[in-house]
Amino acid sequence: MDGVPCLRVACCQAQQFRMYLQSRGMLDQSFSLVKQPDGTVLLPVSPSCASQLDLQSLRNTLTPVVCDFTWSQVASPQSKKEKGRKPGNKLERTIQELLEYRGERWMEEMRSDLPRSFQRHGDLVLLGDSCFTLPIWDKIGDQLWSAVTKELRVKRLAKMSRISRDDRFRSPVVTMLLGDNSWVKHVDNGISYEFDVTRCMFSAGNISEKLRVAGFDCSGETVVDLYAGIGYFTLPYLVHAKASHVHACEWNPDAVAALQKNLEVNGVSERCTIHQGDSRQVQLCNIADRVNLGLIPSSEEGWPVACRLLKKTTGGVLHIHQNVTSPLPNAAAGDAAPQNVSAKNADREVWRAWASDTANRITSLFMDLTGASWEINIQHIEHVKSYAPHVHHVVLDLGCRPS
Repeated sequence: MDGVPCLRVACCQAQQFRMYLQSRGMLDQSFSLVKQPDGTVLLPVSPSCASQLDLQSLRNTLTPVVCDFTWSQVASPQSKKEKGRKPGNKLERTIQELLEYRGERWMEEMRSDLPRSFQRHGDLVLLGDSCFTLPIWDKIGDQLWSAVTKELRVKRLAKMSRISRDDRFRSPVVTMLLGDNSWVKHVDNGISYEFDVTRCMFSAGNISEKLRVAGFDCSGETVVDLYAGIGYFTLPYLVHAKASHVHACEWNPDAVAALQKNLEVNGVSERCTIHQGDSRQVQLCNIADRVNLGLIPSSEEGWPVACRLLKKTTGGVLHIHQNVTSPLPNAAAGDAAPQNVSAKNADREVWRAWASDTANRITSLFMDLTGASWEINIQHIEHVKSYAPHVHHVVLDLGCRPS
C-alpha cells in the first residue's frame, strides 16, 4: 500500500468518528490522528478493516460535513509514551502461554513469525504467506489455530501461500487451517461479496478505486467490465454508480459462480449480462459508454476489444489499469526530505509519460479499427496503490470520441 489508509472527516466531528471506528475495532491505534491544513482530520484505519468501511452507511448515520477515504503519507507512528498506554500484544501473549502449557520454549524468532496483518472476511481470517512458517507451529497444530481464531474473534482460519502460476486463472493457493466451509461474505461500501477463498482472489487494496467508481454517475449508461472477477468493479457500477446495464466478462468458472451469486445477493442481476470466456473473444461491438479494464500488471491485450466496444457515434470513457514502474531514486542524493519529494514528482512524471503514450496508442487503434480519427483526452490519472520497488498500480481515464 502507498501510505496509511485513513478516513478524512471534519475537525468538529473527529471525536465522534474516532469513537465510531474504535468501538468497531477499525481504528489503527499504532498511528496518531493527523490534522490537515484544510481543517479536516485523518483517522488511521486498520489495513485489515479498510475494505469494510461503508461510507454510505457512515454518511447516513452520522451526517458528516466531510467523509471520504484516502491514503495518507503523513500519518505518524504513535510515540513510545502513547504506545506504553496500550495493552500488550494479546495474540503474542496467548501463544506464549500455549507454548508454556505444551512444555515448549518461547524464542525471539517466533515474534517476527506472527501475523502482522491479515484479511478479515466475516467470521474467517485469511493469513498471508509470511507468518507461521516455523516448524514449531505444525507441531502444535489445531490447538494453535483454535487459540488464534479465539483471539481474533472469528470461527474459521485460512492461510494463503501464493497465487498459482499453474493455471491461467491466477487462482489463490489457500489452505483451510480451521473450519471446513471456505465460502465467505465480505462487505465493501455496502456491497456484499460472497466467494470461495480457496478458489477466488479478493483484493482489499483496490478499495480506493472501488470507492471512486462508486462515486461515478453512470445513469443511463452501458458499461463493459472486461475483467469482472467476482464483481469487484461490476457491483459498484451497478449498486452505487447506477449504470443502466453492465456486461461482465470473466473466464474463471469459479469467479463466474461467485459473480452470479453476488449479483443476486445485491439485487442487481437483472441489469447485468455475464459473458463467460476469454474477453478478447467477446462478441460485442458498438455498445458501451465506458469500458473498465481492471487487469494488472497490464490490460494491454484488451485495448483493441475496448475500442471496438465503445459507441461509434458518441464514444465514451476507457478506464485502463496498469502497473507502472518508476526509476530507482538516486541513492547518492543528499537531503532525505527533498529526495522523497523528488521521488514522488518523478513517479508522477512517469505516470504522465505512460498515460501520454497510451493515449497515442489508443488513437492509432481507433484509426485502424474505424478508419477515422478520434479525439483522445486524458481525463484523470488515479494512483491506486504501490508495490516495492517503485511499482505503482495506476488507472488512466481516457475520454474517447469521434472527431
